[in-house]
Order: sequence, then C-alpha cells, then structure tokens
Amino acid sequence: MSDQAGPEEIEAGGERWRAAYAKAPKTDRDTTTISGDETAPVYGPPPGAVVPDFSRIGWPGEHPYTRGLYPTGYRGRPWTIRQFAGFGNAAQTNERFRAILAAGGGGLSVAFDMPTLMGRDSDDPRSLGEVGHCGVAIDSAADMDVLFRDIPLTDVTTSMTISGPAVPVFCMYVVAAERQGADIGRLNGTLQTDIFKEYIAQKEWLFPPEPHLRLIGDLMEFCAQGIPAYKPLSVSGYHIREAGSTAAQELAYTLADGFGYVELGLSRGLDVEVFAPGLSFFFDAHIDFFEEIAKFRAARRIWARWMRDVYGAKTAKAQWLRFHTQTAGVSLTAQQPENNIVRTAIEALAAVLGGTNSLHTNALDEVLALPSAKAAEIAVRTQQVILEETGAANVADPLGGSWYIEALTDRLEAQAEEIFQRIKDLGGDGTITAGLLRGIDEGYFTGEIAEASFQYQQAVEKGDKRIVGVNAHTETIEEPLEILRVSHEVEIAQNKALAERRAHRDDAAVQAALATLRSGATRDGVNLIPPMLDAVRAEATLGEICGVLKEIYGTYTEPARF
Repeated sequence: MSDQAGPEEIEAGGERWRAAYAKAPKTDRDTTTISGDETAPVYGPPPGAVVPDFSRIGWPGEHPYTRGLYPTGYRGRPWTIRQFAGFGNAAQTNERFRAILAAGGGGLSVAFDMPTLMGRDSDDPRSLGEVGHCGVAIDSAADMDVLFRDIPLTDVTTSMTISGPAVPVFCMYVVAAERQGADIGRLNGTLQTDIFKEYIAQKEWLFPPEPHLRLIGDLMEFCAQGIPAYKPLSVSGYHIREAGSTAAQELAYTLADGFGYVELGLSRGLDVEVFAPGLSFFFDAHIDFFEEIAKFRAARRIWARWMRDVYGAKTAKAQWLRFHTQTAGVSLTAQQPENNIVRTAIEALAAVLGGTNSLHTNALDEVLALPSAKAAEIAVRTQQVILEETGAANVADPLGGSWYIEALTDRLEAQAEEIFQRIKDLGGDGTITAGLLRGIDEGYFTGEIAEASFQYQQAVEKGDKRIVGVNAHTETIEEPLEILRVSHEVEIAQNKALAERRAHRDDAAVQAALATLRSGATRDGVNLIPPMLDAVRAEATLGEICGVLKEIYGTYTEPARF
C-alpha cells in the first residue's frame, strides 16, 4: 500500500464508487438541506488532489470499508431502529414489543432477567427476588410462544442479548417459530452468544471456557447449514466499555474476541466465506463524540484487513464488520435524569455518523429502573428525529477526510494493533484464541479494565472530568421521576405457571430428550443443537437443560485475585 494516493488512483476509486452507487437500490427520502440545497451522496478529495494514504480512507462500499459497507450509505437503507426491552413476564414484554413496533421500531431486542441470563428457572431458590426485574423471565418454549405472540418471527429481526445459556434460549426461539408455522430457514436476527466478553467483563457464564466454545461451534455449524441469514454470534464490546474500559480497549478486546470466533469456525472446518457473514458486533456509543465516530470507522477497517490478510476471506461479505450500537448506559446519571435525553441524542448521533447498522437508544430513566413507556417512546423518537430531521443520513461518512477524525481513526487503530500483539504474545502459539484463554485465566483483561476505570473515576472525583449534574452545574429544579416497578406478583405468577407446565407435560418425553442430550455432551463430534431442540419441544426448562450440561462440563468460578 503506497504512502500517498495520486489523482489518478483517487479518481479511479471515485469512478468505481459512482458505478456501484448507480446500480444500488435507494430510498426516495428527501436528501436536500433544510434550505432546499441538494446534497451529494458522498464527498471526497477535489479533482487533482494528492492525499497521503488515501487508500486507508477510501470510498463507501470498498475495502477497507472505513467509510461504510455500502456505496449508498443510509440512502440505500437507514439503520434499524431496534429498542432493547424486556420486563416481568412474557405477556407484559409482548405488549411492550408490539408498542415498539407500532411506534416505528424496525426490530426487537430482548432483555432477559437475571435468572434466565444465568440459566436458572424462575423457581430456583437462587432466583428469589430477581424474576422479571432486569428483563423478561423465560423458563421454557411456552414462554417464548407468549413473548412473540402476534409477532411473525420471519417478518421481524430479533436480537437476543444473552450469552451463557444462549444456545438453549435460541432453541426455544426456533421452536416458537416452528409453532407459528414459520419457515425456520427464513429466520433473521442475532444471538449474542459471546462468552469471551463474559469472562472479560460481564461475568454471566455457566461452564469453563472450552465447553462454551463447543456449544458456540455447534451453533455456528447449525446456522451456516440451515438458517443462513441468522447471526449466531454478536461479539460484544458494549459490556467491556460499560465495565470501564477505554475506547481503544473496547475496540481491541472486541475485535480480538471476534478473531477468536473466526479461529473457532476454521478449526471446525467451516468455510470462512460462509460463516464469517454470520458474525456481527455490538458496540457502545459513549459521550466523547468524535472519539466514538473514529472508533466505529477504525473497527471496520481493522476487521476487513485481518479477515482478508490473516484469515483469507476473499468476498466482501466475509470482510464486512456489521454492528449494532447502544448508547452508553454508564454515561447516564441519576442526578438530573432529564439530561440523559441530551446525552443519548449525542451518543446516537455519533453512532449514525460512524455508520452503525442498527441502534438502540437508552431511556432517560434507565439508570434508575427499567424504562417507563413514556421514556421508551422518547428514546425511539430520538432516533427518528436524527433520521428524519437532521440530514445526518443524507451523506455517507460525512466526517470522512476531517483531519481530526482521520487522526483519531489512525490513533485508535494503532492502539488496537498494539493490544492485539500483547494478546498474541500471551498465548505463545501465534493465535488470538490462545492469548484470550490465557488472558482470561491470568486476569489480564479484568486488570487492564479495572485500571482504566480507576483512572477515569479519579479524574471525575478530582473534577478533571466534568459531568453535568454530578460534579458540575449541580443546582436544579428537578422533581422526582415516576419509575417502572415490577411487582413481586410477577414472580408468584411465573412460578405458578411453571409448576402447571411441568405437571401437564409428558415427563417421560422430557427425560428421554434430556438423556439424549446428556449422552451427546459426553461425546466429541456430536452437534448438540438437534437434541437440545428435541428437549425444548418437549417443554424441558432452561434450568433442566443447563443442569444436564453442568453435570458433564462442571461450572466455572473466577479465581480470586488480589
């Protein structure tokens, strides 16, 4: 790659872009400014310009995709407005889902309660007091039926934010689609499934790393063969950033986790051109506006280059980094919570200018409780104002070529590459996976994140970093917010329904299906998705399925470190 691009090279790229743009489908949305002036779909260097290393910036829709995956930007298709929701029982969350779709949401994102996230049934003694409180309670396929009642699963993309017990929950989703009479091969959505980030940041795991990776490999195989549009892995940097990492750490640890899953797919003998398009990503949009935009641009560029040069991906789709973004929950404040509307709007705009493929905007009261219906509506409207009123969607990568943005993009990429090398050095065998596993075992990632978080907190407490309403401009006329509270009656009703379900199911069929799953788990080379689907069809519960796997794989306890 040359250090600078001459006029001929730049113009040749512009010609390729114009040809691709002309062929691509586009929306009929108005693309003039508020003054009535037409905007171009993209802007680049003026004719005759010499731009140092322009190939690292490039044109939208071309490798290395710094400026976006598609030549049309959002003129071809706007980002998906996808709201994260879930509380109480499946019926209550279904009502919220239908309200989100009616308000213009383009996809659903399911929040699960803590027992579900930990693979436990609602009547497990360890679930006491937690059922339905931070998301929806799902105990078996019957709950999933209710969750998506009157929502055709082949017509709506559905994201499910769960990792430890992701595979059995996915099976419940598939069975719910079967019961709707859906063509399973047409399902489209995303399952988080990212177990690396659980050990690094969020800590909702069930087993040691290797059994989790086996299940993820089984899922990748199953989806590649039968549900081609479904994305079985959403590699998540969001929780890494929420735990206190820097932007560079979020970028590097997330992409390193993604490289680990690519190595997993290759180790299973899967074709990188087939399984790589099924990988998606999930990033945090924090409050440092320009740094976040640069982070998203750098992520696309790094991923495309590694996929091509390290893992041998030749097709564009196998080199694409497609990502969902959520505004930063950790940036929200309990003090003067209405200010959170402003923070969320700024963070959402950064995600849009960085080229996100889908977006969730946090609600103003989310720092205090699950969002109220009013706060959730404001969050959706925030995205719609950006899309419909600001002109931000008219031009692909509108800040591309800015000296500041390009310098930030280059800096974050260089910092990420340094971290990748440290991870590879940890492993000692040249693979990212070995470095990830050793880094998890030795506490490398948690230690680095803890240090970054500590330094930021010190800066806040000293007043070097100012947060409005917290350590600056604290005077206020605010009144207390009314927040959503989940009644204890939800837990009582959920446990009663679960007991009735167990009493009326064919228990012999359940035990036979669980025995088949147990047998498969003890043998190498058996894909566990089909026997798990059979167990789910018989109404085996999440706790029962995870309990069988724990019998074989054991559980994981993070080593104590001081």
